[in-house]
Amino acid sequence: MGNRGDLESESYVEIYVSGRVQGVYFRQFTKETALNVGLVGYVQNLPDGRVKAIAKGSHENIERFVKQLRTGPRMANVESLDAKWCELSDQFDDFIIK
Repeated sequence: MGNRGDLESESYVEIYVSGRVQGVYFRQFTKETALNVGLVGYVQNLPDGRVKAIAKGSHENIERFVKQLRTGPRMANVESLDAKWCELSDQFDDFIIK
């Protein structure tokens, strides 16, 4: 059980969000949401119109983060969100917008 806490602190998620998610404050919303739940990582617009986010933190906090991204900011229209747990060696100190 103690090891589970260690694993949770090292959880990573890779997220792709589709819909009206560019030009509607989505990256800033994502950054603020991540910081509010204690995650580090990054968010960026993709050339195909989606938004990509990589986040690291506890499993519980990542799930709270993903739940909020499914709604997004007021002007956004999230059509789909694909989140998958992954293993990364990247080290993050903050949550940034790329």
